[in-house]
Amino acid sequence: MHPQLSDKRIVCREFIQALDACHVNNWARLTGGCNQEKDSLNRCLRKERVERSTRNRAQAREKRLKTEQVWKELHEDD
Repeated sequence: MHPQLSDKRIVCREFIQALDACHVNNWARLTGGCNQEKDSLNRCLRKERVERSTRNRAQAREKRLKTEQVWKELHEDD
């Protein structure tokens, strides 16, 4: 399954439960009857991943600017 599903903080719980409920019916699972639930789960997980990447990128940018400022102040003393 998806690696995000093993997290302790599950963000797309309702989509996971819907997919699990659909997978109880083996015939629907094997014939594509659960594709809509799976697509919904994929969209939810993608949205979470994009939001997390955006947050991480902003944090990295702030950290890089802070580091550059410290280096600049350090080299001003030379």
